[in-house]
Amino acid sequence: MGHPLQVDVLTIFPGMLRGFLEESMLKRAAGLGAVVFRIVDLRAFTRDPHRTTDDRPFGGGPGMVMKPEPLFEALESVLDDEAHVVLMTPQGRRFRQDVALELARCRHLVFVCGHYEGVDERVRTAFQPDEISIGDYVLTNGVLPAAVVIDAVVRLLPGVLGGEGAAAAESFMNGGLEHPHYTRPAEYRGMSVPEVLRSGDHGAIARWRREQSEKRTAERRPDLLSGWPGAVPGEHGSNRAGEE
Repeated sequence: MGHPLQVDVLTIFPGMLRGFLEESMLKRAAGLGAVVFRIVDLRAFTRDPHRTTDDRPFGGGPGMVMKPEPLFEALESVLDDEAHVVLMTPQGRRFRQDVALELARCRHLVFVCGHYEGVDERVRTAFQPDEISIGDYVLTNGVLPAAVVIDAVVRLLPGVLGGEGAAAAESFMNGGLEHPHYTRPAEYRGMSVPEVLRSGDHGAIARWRREQSEKRTAERRPDLLSGWPGAVPGEHGSNRAGEE
């Protein structure tokens, strides 16, 4: 295994991440040496007795804004020439599988998790982070969105899923949704596993999976079919990738 991916997460809620990073595939990835996690507590970079990380916004208005001093100092403590800074924000570009693949090629990811009304704009100005959103809704802070991105990225690292190509057939990897899956028993409560999957005919199985994948994509996410190999523009609905 090559150079591990370094993942730093800057947050005022380190406890929200610790259990998440120590379970399931993320624990496996760290154990394999594919990734190194570091949680950076922003309160460690405060200078007052109350460890203040927020203040009222200039110009008035509701809510609080994260102060620049702890964020600047925390970022400067972890940055190197390979660091790719990610700011989790509802204003960012939409997170998709292609973005996960892009981030998985990085050597060092630094996640900035905002809170309250967001971060002081000077953080954006100075560090020019890659702003990413996991959807058009607002959460209490950026820790959970960062966790979503980290999980999607780390599982793409070589060897983490236990076999080369293990992620290649998953939803969104080939432009559409994944085909249905079945396991034992072959019969359960009157429902049977499709005969083709028990036939041993690998060519027929591949065709069935392809057909089912395209059918499911057409039914549930027709917007994705524009990226489907051989898709006809306008067929099965939209021909614009990522249409909302």
